[in-house]
Amino acid sequence: MIKTLLKSVREFKKVSILTPILVFFEVILECIIPFVIAEMVKMIEEKETVELVTVLKYGGVVVILAVLSLIFGAVAGLTAAKASCGFARNLRHDLYYAVQDFSFENIDRFSTSSLVTRLTTDVNNVQHAYMMIIRMAIRSPFMFIFAIAAAFITGGRLAWIFVVVIPILGFAVFKIATKAMPMFRRVFKKYDNLNSSVQENIKGMRVVKSFVREDYEKEKFGRASRDVCVDFTRVERLLALNNPVMQLCLNIVMVFILSIGSRTVVSTGGSALNVAHLSALLTYGFMILSSLMMLSMVFVMITMSIESARRITEVLNEKSTIVSKNGALTEVKDGSIEFTDVSFKYSKSASRYALSDIDLKIESGQTIGIIGGTGSSKSTLVQLISRLYDVTEGSVKVGGVDVRDYDVESLRNNVAVVLQKNVLFSGTIKENLRWGKKDATDEEMRHACHLACADEFIDRFPDGYDTYIEQGGANVSGGQKQRLCIARALLKKPKILILDDSTSAVDTKTDAFIRKSMREYIPETTKLIIAQRISSVQDADKIIVLDGGKIIAMGNHDYLIATNEVYRETYLSQNNKGGED
Repeated sequence: MIKTLLKSVREFKKVSILTPILVFFEVILECIIPFVIAEMVKMIEEKETVELVTVLKYGGVVVILAVLSLIFGAVAGLTAAKASCGFARNLRHDLYYAVQDFSFENIDRFSTSSLVTRLTTDVNNVQHAYMMIIRMAIRSPFMFIFAIAAAFITGGRLAWIFVVVIPILGFAVFKIATKAMPMFRRVFKKYDNLNSSVQENIKGMRVVKSFVREDYEKEKFGRASRDVCVDFTRVERLLALNNPVMQLCLNIVMVFILSIGSRTVVSTGGSALNVAHLSALLTYGFMILSSLMMLSMVFVMITMSIESARRITEVLNEKSTIVSKNGALTEVKDGSIEFTDVSFKYSKSASRYALSDIDLKIESGQTIGIIGGTGSSKSTLVQLISRLYDVTEGSVKVGGVDVRDYDVESLRNNVAVVLQKNVLFSGTIKENLRWGKKDATDEEMRHACHLACADEFIDRFPDGYDTYIEQGGANVSGGQKQRLCIARALLKKPKILILDDSTSAVDTKTDAFIRKSMREYIPETTKLIIAQRISSVQDADKIIVLDGGKIIAMGNHDYLIATNEVYRETYLSQNNKGGED
């Protein structure tokens, strides 16, 4: 896990190494100051008269040491901030890019809300822990070691009190951590649920308001929020025990040193332990225990971040199930498609196949209609063509070549998909259209929009093609989104065009015009049209009827009307020609 995370340090490695070095010098200088002061007090005790110059000399040394320590500490703070913020930036970058390479199968393993939590909350936790590790976690051990050594030098046997207290503190911190870790694991899972509730509510805001379910959604969010609050309160209450335990040990040590040390000074007349050394010992005592308190804070932060680090590493180590093989082909000959003995299930552990026994041959340039009831795996079938999923059994060929032999990016560049739930991104209409072709000219975009019947509403916008599309296309209708996405796909001029129920929100006249435009504009492109309306596929070269993940009938419209009861009944019901019993 640590090895994986450290890969994201990269260009911030130098400042990450420089920070502990600066902290090292800061601590040394800080630990020398009490020793210098003790020597000055000792000198004052031993001499009847002390020259002002001598006092000023000692004072000047203390001031210089303090200023240098401050400078080293300030610079260490700056380098630590730069290193941790840079590390977090790289970590987000690596996480985001890792997700971009995921196949659908990989994405199915993580929910959207969970990925958002990992990119935000989890990265922030790891960032804070990293900053503490390269600064506080270095400063505290250095301070502890140097202060212990100096305490034995100045206080002799009295310093053994620290050796007794330290194991007690260590045991307490260990017990707290072992109880806190499982609690943090539960908390982050509930964070995912909370984010999921927020995401679902905002995404479905129109539905919520349409059904007046605001109170229900508030209560659902409130329950998720309370769950997180209760668990976090419990774990924070546990971690809060660190400070009282530390303070108790600090007070015990101070009382011991003051009582035993004062008695030793008085009883020995300062020969075994003088006032200067007692003063230094108290200072080093504070340093030792404050360093332990800092370590406990670091430990708390690391305890909190370990679960975050594990969740981040889980995403970074996830390997895409779909990758291009060495020497993969980059050129797709044509849009011909062939399914041979294809069966598919979403995971190896799945009990049933989503598709089974699929044998299908499509010539390049043909228009293929695909119909079937809900859950008949129509979308799953076409997703195998561009390797969004890989077949479980059999093979899928495009251009006469198994899709697994192509470079994935090259294959997908030759397959355009328009979904029923179309996605538009924040930006202008032009920027969204250029997802289909990066260097598309204004004329090309206008022509594609005319073919998709999108120009008729774009021209009514005051800003035309420069109209800004809100996130998710919130400021355009469902039909307008579908037409923009069809235009985007037409700009790509792919070898294969897949329309996954993508004209469901347009009227039949517009649907017919779009299909006519596609036949004329991209005649050599293979077109697969998934539809609920038979009128959308009636003029296709071949129509496939799916049921339960199997092809139950295939042929043109007239053939299916004559031979397939399911197709005929669907057609008659949609055209109001069903007879009465």
